[in-house]
Amino acid sequence: MSIFNKLGKSLGLSTKELDVEEYMNAAEMDDVDIMHEPAEHYVKPVALEQQEDVEQIKNELAQGNIVLMNIKEMEKRPNTLKSIVDDLKDSVEKMNGDIARIDNEKILLTPKKIKIIKTKKKASE
Repeated sequence: MSIFNKLGKSLGLSTKELDVEEYMNAAEMDDVDIMHEPAEHYVKPVALEQQEDVEQIKNELAQGNIVLMNIKEMEKRPNTLKSIVDDLKDSVEKMNGDIARIDNEKILLTPKKIKIIKTKKKASE
């Protein structure tokens, strides 16, 4: 019996199949990690959709969490995005953290004492 079937039975879902994707995306699961014990720090995905999201990102970094910021929505406003990224870059540098673009839609921000290696290694290295 798989862990998900056991989990489903313990949650009273034994009469139907447990849809893992549905379960993991459920609103009540936002702050619950059933697979692991609580950690000191987390990697938190944050969608940058408006200027107000910047404070949430700064708060997460201040708590020692790593932020994976999705900028897809904000790319529609390049001047605002540049201003926000510049602000976040200043904040991260002041706290001795780091910032790097991962791909076209994601930026990684780290809190103090966590640095990002920005050089790419070849597969053969």
